[in-house]
Amino acid sequence: MMQIYQGVDIVDVVKFSKVFNAHRDFVSDIFSGKERAYCMSKRDPSIHFAGRFAAKEAGLKALGIGFSGRGIDHTLKEIEVIAGPSGRPELSFSGWAKKISRKKRIDRLTVSISHSGNYAVATVILTGDK
Repeated sequence: MMQIYQGVDIVDVVKFSKVFNAHRDFVSDIFSGKERAYCMSKRDPSIHFAGRFAAKEAGLKALGIGFSGRGIDHTLKEIEVIAGPSGRPELSFSGWAKKISRKKRIDRLTVSISHSGNYAVATVILTGDK
């Protein structure tokens, strides 16, 4: 029987930009090297960081753990959003997030990110066999 897990998150880009500009070093705590390189290559990196942050939170929600629980310390970095060959965002898990996805038998991960006005929104859908 197939199981579907979904998570969605929205980020206020203006608020995120303020934090990003005031504390640029925090991006290395949350984002992988590939994510940082991609976002920093853009004209306004903070919009792209905000979208990826929303995707990471949506990924946590889809896994059923949110921003609480044991082991959460580095989980944001263990959810990576990179641009695929077509430019479409792709999602991958490592570490604790991967362990949870294996336990849930996740075999497909999809992510969609959108930016409009002052907001970045992301949705993550995971599927697996129960």
